[in-house]
Amino acid sequence: MAKLNVKVGDLKLRNPVMPASGCFAIEYSEALDFNNLGALVIKSVSPKSRAGNPTPRVAETPSGMLNSIGIPSKGLDYYRREVLPPYTRYDTPVVVSISADTVDEFAQAVAEMSLPEVAVIEANISCPNLEADGMAFAMDPDTTYKAVSAIRRHTSHPFWAKLTPNASHVAVVAKAAEEAGADGIVMGNTMLGMSIDVRTRKPKLGNVMGGLSGPAIKPVALRMVHQCYRSVHIPIIGCGGIRCAEDAVEFMLAGATAVQVGTASFIDPGVMQKIIDGLHAYCDEMGVERISELTGQVKLDRQLTDRWLRFAQQSG
Repeated sequence: MAKLNVKVGDLKLRNPVMPASGCFAIEYSEALDFNNLGALVIKSVSPKSRAGNPTPRVAETPSGMLNSIGIPSKGLDYYRREVLPPYTRYDTPVVVSISADTVDEFAQAVAEMSLPEVAVIEANISCPNLEADGMAFAMDPDTTYKAVSAIRRHTSHPFWAKLTPNASHVAVVAKAAEEAGADGIVMGNTMLGMSIDVRTRKPKLGNVMGGLSGPAIKPVALRMVHQCYRSVHIPIIGCGGIRCAEDAVEFMLAGATAVQVGTASFIDPGVMQKIIDGLHAYCDEMGVERISELTGQVKLDRQLTDRWLRFAQQSG
């Protein structure tokens, strides 16, 4: 049987499959064995209490869904006391996702959550930056560098920078995160979208716009993982529309070391175990001894690829 273990920096995972933040809860233990996953990524927490966005918060779309949850939070103390402990009972690395409104809040929150029982901190810099009129930190390489470098100064814990696919030059943003000290990159998050009820003529989301996820965004997410892989030397965790083993393999071939599964778990809470089983089957069929050998191994015409990437960078 093929070996599915991978290394994301210094972190050793039994396989490359983990949940995406916000798409996973402790109740999922009723549908799958957490000890079989590569890592456990918990929903994002912010240092300030948040009620979240107005309802409705979710709307179905063709091949995906829109959400505008607003990252509800009861603060760090509640998170440490009530949310985190159940996940630490498993023999699987725990990843804590942090969301914040300012650079200083990010740095302080990450410092407070740099706990022994936490293997990695995921800094969700794809969330709005109140110091930049609500534009996400990761929309711009300068604000990315500022946020990531502040986080790096406040913790020695491994941390991943979660980027946004809404950035025009995602490879440049990824490079800024790497240069500022991120240990890995999560590429990426939801794409900004909107849906309207044609009978009421009202937006289907209470916050008007929200994040599009699911199979609809997979080709875009895959392209961005590949662009980041060609730009940085730190590991990439791919995310966006993954619902089967073949999807996970595509992301790894494009350059991902590991993958996160989001929307698919809402449809089938046991889908991550099915993906892991599918990876074993794929490796056996294709004669792959170690799944880590797949990372970045998409076969390309180098001259055409370089030309295309130059065009993409110039056109934004």
